[in-house]
Amino acid sequence: MPTAQGIRVGLSTASVYPENTEAAFRFAADLGFDGVELMVWAEPVSQDPTSVERLVREYGVPVLAVHVPCLLISQRVWGADPAAKLDRSVRVAEILGAETVVVHPPFRWQRRYAEGFSDQVAALEADSRVAVAVENMYPMRADVVFGGRDRGAERLRRRGPGRAVSAYSPSLDPTDTGFAHYTLDLSHTATAGADALALADRMGEGLAHLHLADGRGSSLDEHLVPGTGTQPCAEVCRRIAASDFGGHVVLEISTQSARTRAERAGMLARSLAFARTHLDRSATRALTAGPESPRHTEIARIPESERTDSGGEHGDA
Repeated sequence: MPTAQGIRVGLSTASVYPENTEAAFRFAADLGFDGVELMVWAEPVSQDPTSVERLVREYGVPVLAVHVPCLLISQRVWGADPAAKLDRSVRVAEILGAETVVVHPPFRWQRRYAEGFSDQVAALEADSRVAVAVENMYPMRADVVFGGRDRGAERLRRRGPGRAVSAYSPSLDPTDTGFAHYTLDLSHTATAGADALALADRMGEGLAHLHLADGRGSSLDEHLVPGTGTQPCAEVCRRIAASDFGGHVVLEISTQSARTRAERAGMLARSLAFARTHLDRSATRALTAGPESPRHTEIARIPESERTDSGGEHGDA
């Protein structure tokens, strides 16, 4: 069930890697998450809304958000055109009843996509009830070559972030461009050496989606269990609980170090407990009357006759 005053907490399907999308639904159901964020990547099930709908029905877990296949490792998923992939992600979100699509800023080498990105995001939101929430990213830092992630974190504490270059256009900070909706990722702020609270302030009412994770300032994107790094995870949660935030909080942590399913479940359970504790609105304010969210919350069911056939479009199609 949702938290007492309605902030729903989801599980990113990426959080169970190297297990698959179905495993994420199973963990979400077993542990009491309010939904999942679907990471679209090479696994065929993640690319097929019909298969995902089957998981929604089987496990009773809705899809709260869809993450565009815009990672470096998913550059060929759904073809090579990033603008087309963003369009398709919004269509899939509509089919699945998801309220949010999470997308990264364009890479610098995606020049045509970058030139039209802001207009495309605005047009998609004008034609849909889905929020396209652009995510803050992090630079490639030179200190990654000096050793493991612990040395990278120690270097950041002693000297500040090293020489870095952004792979994103025009910036790794989406507030530099300005969008209606944003995703705040707290692991990315750690890796970027950014002030998470200041970034949340710049996002303002446009903050529609939170990727809750932690980091220690390593050159590598760590996605630690919240509360185990240096990021103000608890304060960010308490701030949005005290605000009119109507979006979702999604745990996007790395559990690759887990040796057993029980150990992975423990990491996810601790993360969920952290979120529930610090998102408890009854502990921070009384809500005024009104809807919890301006966007629809039920799982949409698109008639079979109206769906775009997804057959044969997996992978590099």
